[in-house]
Amino acid sequence: MNIKGIIALSIILFLVVFAVSLLPINHSAYDSAYQTAATLMVPTPFAVTHMKTPEPLKALYMTSYVAGHSQLRAGLVDLIDKTELNSVVIDIKDYTGRISFNVENPELAKFGSVEKRIPDIKEFIGLLHDKGIYVIGRISVFQDSFLVKTHPEYAVKTKSGAVWKDRKGISWLDVGAKPVWDYIALIGNEAYSAGFDELNFDYIRFPSDGDMDDIAYPYSQGKIKSQVLKEFFAYLDRVFHPDDITKNIPISADLFGMTTSNKDDLGIGQVLEDALAHFDYVAPMVYPSHYPPNFNGWKNPAAMPYEVISYAMKYAYDRAIMASTTPSKLRPWLQDFSIGGTSYTPAMVRAQIQATYDVGLTSWMMWNASNKYTKEALQE
Repeated sequence: MNIKGIIALSIILFLVVFAVSLLPINHSAYDSAYQTAATLMVPTPFAVTHMKTPEPLKALYMTSYVAGHSQLRAGLVDLIDKTELNSVVIDIKDYTGRISFNVENPELAKFGSVEKRIPDIKEFIGLLHDKGIYVIGRISVFQDSFLVKTHPEYAVKTKSGAVWKDRKGISWLDVGAKPVWDYIALIGNEAYSAGFDELNFDYIRFPSDGDMDDIAYPYSQGKIKSQVLKEFFAYLDRVFHPDDITKNIPISADLFGMTTSNKDDLGIGQVLEDALAHFDYVAPMVYPSHYPPNFNGWKNPAAMPYEVISYAMKYAYDRAIMASTTPSKLRPWLQDFSIGGTSYTPAMVRAQIQATYDVGLTSWMMWNASNKYTKEALQE
């Protein structure tokens, strides 16, 4: 190689060494600004928190559709902010059987029951918690059209084997179908992981409105309804209140209003004492409009809001004491809607709240299926 070739080769080698020296081979090659930028690119996971159950509890109901709409839910959050309300009940799964938010548990996801009505569930619950609002998740249990469609083997049937439907055309799951129990447990645990503070179980009963002469129960046939339901209550108690106290999730039960005064199971399996034994809170749906004409001598119970609540919850209070449990477990669902020709005024809504207090109870929940509440009935 001549002198020119040697010089050219030397220049090439120098340029290669210089170029390599510029590469970020180790961390010292990164300046602090680059490191900061890299750190900021990693998103911080949302931290799920839970609140302690307030005493007293004063709640309203919010559908999953409203909860998933930022403008619609804002009005209800503002109502809670500006009144005595301190809690909200939001649908996790309503009668359609659709879970209202994305789930992370693959075992639950495989059921295909998600319908993402609330896309920002964790963030929304976080916002409510920041405002000091306790969040209860409502689960419609045995009224579930979706699971009946995908798993008809769990459904209440006609005597010929077809899926039975009530007068509204809604199908039901057999209370005794234990695979359904496990499914409900999966939903409850998923909801708690998403931030719900309490799980509220509704439609925990056998069906009642429909052709009861043509009905069959694949899992419960021949069994005492109240006993089957009591076993389900005990199952929920074990799942969410395990002996090893790794978790202790508050659970509540919605019951027919007349369970407070009736001594039988009303033909649907619900007995007040059975619920009191296994749930942290029990919510009789003592809507005056749902009592039949001439009940307790009242021609139109809907027109007697104070009297109906006083009568029903006094019975419940006394029965709780007789069952050796605390009446503070009781928190009635009250009526803020008009039906059957009786229009509810602010005074009538407030009368129910006052009756609850006069019986010796402190907590209550307000129901309106359309989520239109009477602000004038609430204290600020």
